Amino acid sequence: MVLDTVGDEGLRAVAETCSNLRELRVFPLDATEDSEGSVSDIGLQAISEGCRKLESILYFCQRMTNAAVIAMSENCPDLLVFRLCIMGRHRPDRITGAPMDEGFGAIVMNCKKLTRLSVSGLLTDKAFAYIGRHGKLIKTLSVAFAGNSDMSLQHVFEGCTRLQKLEVRDSPFGDKGLLSGLNYFYNMRFFWMNSCRLTVKGCGDVAQQMPNLVVEVMKENEGEMDTVDKLYLYRSLAGPREDAPSFVNIL
Repeated sequence: MVLDTVGDEGLRAVAETCSNLRELRVFPLDATEDSEGSVSDIGLQAISEGCRKLESILYFCQRMTNAAVIAMSENCPDLLVFRLCIMGRHRPDRITGAPMDEGFGAIVMNCKKLTRLSVSGLLTDKAFAYIGRHGKLIKTLSVAFAGNSDMSLQHVFEGCTRLQKLEVRDSPFGDKGLLSGLNYFYNMRFFWMNSCRLTVKGCGDVAQQMPNLVVEVMKENEGEMDTVDKLYLYRSLAGPREDAPSFVNIL
């Protein structure tokens, strides 16, 4: 584990001396969205070229390219965990300005053992189509500031048949995307949505159609009567919890 103050040069040194490295986590010294950050696609590509036995990476940065992510997918095919956190919202490829679809598509296509994936940056439904089509072993998926319609969730639910944990925040997904998972929720451990476009009615429809599922909703703005800020959906043999705080409504 290192802080991003190591910079791309520090990561290049790691790549040159740690050829047997299996796990790397690069955390930000300043986690705010508008921070400059000291590591980028350059450091990621260096790691992929020097540490080809890598199995797990968590990488916080502000700048990334599809080319660097594609290089990692080709150089590190044994990845089990790929968590790329581009901290600025909807950041495209820093060189081409294109969405990061092809980079994440390459990760799920070339890393056949992948079980955990975190996506960020400017992503369209195309990226999630890749994930659904090729991410057959993914058990944990985290999504932030990504996707452009409910089709993204539909691709994931229909394709990632081993999915256990799904976390989504600040993405344009609503009731239609939520309801596309009705046939899959019983096979999952939990589904969390935060700051999306859900309504009380949509969440209520899930609770009504899946009575053995616990559906918790949280609202921060009481003035918005039909909106839901947070949704927590999970399986429980014991039924709904009895210690829920007042801001949690169990449907």
